[in-house]
Amino acid sequence: MGNQEVQPGKVVLAQAIQAEIGRVVQGQAVAIQSLLVALVAGGHVLLEGVPGVAKTLLANSLAATLKCSFSRIQFTPDLMPADITGVSVFEPQTGQFRFRRGPVFADVVLADEINRSPAKTQAALLEAMQEQQVTVDGTTHPLSKSFMVVATQNPIEYEGTYPLAEAQLDRFLMKVVVPYPEEADERAMLKRTHEMGERAARPIDLIRPVASQEDLIELRRRAGATKVDDAVIDYILRLIRQSRSLPSLSLGASPRAAVMLMQSAKALATLRGRDYASPDDVRAVAAPVLRHRIRLTPEAEIQGLAPDVCVQSLMTQVAVPR
Repeated sequence: MGNQEVQPGKVVLAQAIQAEIGRVVQGQAVAIQSLLVALVAGGHVLLEGVPGVAKTLLANSLAATLKCSFSRIQFTPDLMPADITGVSVFEPQTGQFRFRRGPVFADVVLADEINRSPAKTQAALLEAMQEQQVTVDGTTHPLSKSFMVVATQNPIEYEGTYPLAEAQLDRFLMKVVVPYPEEADERAMLKRTHEMGERAARPIDLIRPVASQEDLIELRRRAGATKVDDAVIDYILRLIRQSRSLPSLSLGASPRAAVMLMQSAKALATLRGRDYASPDDVRAVAAPVLRHRIRLTPEAEIQGLAPDVCVQSLMTQVAVPR
């Protein structure tokens, strides 16, 4: 399983980023870790939670800790694709068209309430998320090497929303559920907000950059070089293939899901300071990687089953390699 080399510097860096975000976001350690895993793996995240659980603040804080540029796109029914990617503007002085970049040209892009816009507008992000580029008027424009989309959606309000297509959902490495914080965390949040006084209006100003883009590039390089033993590969493969046999699922996980599960496990191993991925890494990221890539049967939905229950069932059915 590799030489079990530990890289303490990377652990310290990951802890520093988590701690800095934790200064303004209380009780969301799992969501913060998932964002970091996706960032290191070079993927995108869909945050799902009710209003007021700090989804927007999570995305903004992540960018602030990394000295990254940040932009926010508020998705609304009248938002047009050009409002996201940019538009070519005619300049009478030169007699030529000049491309005016849209908000997608940032390191971290928050797609707030992404399901508030119709499919045509949502699709404007497809090429950006998959190819790390946008094409406008036949010209291709590359995006930032650190490009990451963090999208949000409200799981309880469906009026005036447009569900994300399967192709759009599949572009997200992870779907992260942002729950209510525990009572102790919520109490700590109230005390901290009270102590901050007027500064509580802009908690993001408290975030200090603790890592550079060079640090991020190095983390991604290390994640790419992380070893994956054949036993771990077989474990991932058995989980994915077993999902296609679950009677509660009408759609199991795809081969792309297997790749995303492996990449996420490698990224988590890197953040934990190891140069090899373990079965525990796979199990830790299985739910956020798979929950939006499987589909329940109508009967399972009537029974009240949730995708996470199916993922847990998978992990009990497939033996963990030693």
